[in-house]
Amino acid sequence: MENERLKPMLFTVIKGYNGKQFSQDLISGIIVAIIALPLSIALALASGVGPEEGLYTAIVAGFIISFLGGSRVQIAGPTAAFATIVAGIVASKGMEGLALATIFAGVILVLMGVFKLGSLIKFIPYTITTGFTAGIAVTIFVGQIKDFLGLTYPAGTTTVETVEKLEAIGKNISTINFSALIVGVICLVIQIVWPKINKKIPGSLIAVIIGILMVKLLNMNVNTIGDLYEIKGQLPALRFPAFSYKTLREVAGDGFTIAILAAIESLLSCVVADSMIDSKHRSNMELVAQGVGNIGSALFGGIPATGAIARTAANIKNGGRTPIAGMIHSICLVLVLVVLMPFAALIPMPTIAAILFMVAYNMCQWRTFVHLCKTAPKSDILVLVMTFVLTIVFDLVVAIEIGMVAACVLFMKRMSEESRVKGWKYYDPEDDPDGTGLRDIPKHVRVYEISGPMFFGDAEQIAAIGFKEFTRVLVIRMRGVPAIDATAMHSFEELYNRCKKNNVTLVFSHVNEQPMSTMEKDGFVDLVGRENFRPHIDDALARAAEL
Repeated sequence: MENERLKPMLFTVIKGYNGKQFSQDLISGIIVAIIALPLSIALALASGVGPEEGLYTAIVAGFIISFLGGSRVQIAGPTAAFATIVAGIVASKGMEGLALATIFAGVILVLMGVFKLGSLIKFIPYTITTGFTAGIAVTIFVGQIKDFLGLTYPAGTTTVETVEKLEAIGKNISTINFSALIVGVICLVIQIVWPKINKKIPGSLIAVIIGILMVKLLNMNVNTIGDLYEIKGQLPALRFPAFSYKTLREVAGDGFTIAILAAIESLLSCVVADSMIDSKHRSNMELVAQGVGNIGSALFGGIPATGAIARTAANIKNGGRTPIAGMIHSICLVLVLVVLMPFAALIPMPTIAAILFMVAYNMCQWRTFVHLCKTAPKSDILVLVMTFVLTIVFDLVVAIEIGMVAACVLFMKRMSEESRVKGWKYYDPEDDPDGTGLRDIPKHVRVYEISGPMFFGDAEQIAAIGFKEFTRVLVIRMRGVPAIDATAMHSFEELYNRCKKNNVTLVFSHVNEQPMSTMEKDGFVDLVGRENFRPHIDDALARAAEL
């Protein structure tokens, strides 16, 4: 299958490439670069790094992921999903720690692709991805309230966690800057209204231009990027982070989280893109590209990157159909970095906040969240809400860990409820003359039917199988058992020992492939006797009659 091949999509599409497709990719690449410019800067600031780091990421990671990726149209760069994670790492471990964590994540992603683990991402429940995505949206929104309102915090105020940010906002709400609020509101309204006027030019770019003009021409007292950050309009330089075993251990957890999130986001973006262009991505090659792209981003001063769904969709809508469009988008951003980056110092901080408010709204999926709360089983709603709350109150690492554990436990509970061990009921022909078609079972034979997967959560049901003093043969019908585990196997062994002690012979009917293989490896088949394993219940009853 195409998605199983470790071959970059570029090498496939380049064979029939022509001038017409190049012109479409060129136009799309330029438009996507215009869209990516304000977003890359805004997401970098939300991540606690300088504005140029966002462009470094979009340039280096964007180019590498398009060049090596397994999708025809994927556009990669900094995304909102990483903002809170990156901000936390930078606050606690600095840029060196972030670089090392990103490289560690890149290595994990490459290994995931090489060992063809792309399909395993589907085992992360939809409720967890929806929960932490909505949680991240809330943390981004809360993180931008300060700049949107122009609040001033006393020196030494700690605002790393979302709860700390809310406390600081509440304590300092009296410092609101109405000039900043006006700029923020106008920029927010522009982004809401502008798409109804023109869909080609992004509303975020218009908001940036209007925000700059308002502050400069009206001489408004509003913080700009240049007031808070040093702007560097130069190409990124290669730099290796200081490496030590101790530091690696400290950032390993963060690196693993970045890798899992990058894998989920990029493959989700690929799936969305496939549905839009009727194509098929190569998930394992995409993971390799994501890994190499993140390593490259870290080595050139960038932050973690992954596939960006909104930018990928914009690429498709503007005619991009090959990885060339993504590479052109990165080259255009290089020109912006060198020529226009000094002008980024003029962008007002409320404008950046307004852009991130829109990002948070677009990623929160509140309609999906509400729909799940109304229609999903209670266990899924519990996982959804738990992941959402933990993402906001603690962080994404805790949310994913606890969310996955809860989802697995609740899933096993649900499967356990579906598994049954039932004994066949006997009837008297005189009492039930209409019981035609029912099997005639001798009195010394007892039949139990097992249905559903039998694992450690259901093992006690096997232990509950009983028989009478006059029972000489116990028939176990297993046509409805797709799989068993070691704990269930142990319960079967204990059942055999009880039967042997009471001179009862075990006979099995219709044992499926996986349970039969497990029983053979365990030596249980030879212990019971192969002649006592029958393909059909009638054969098993005939064997019981013989005995």
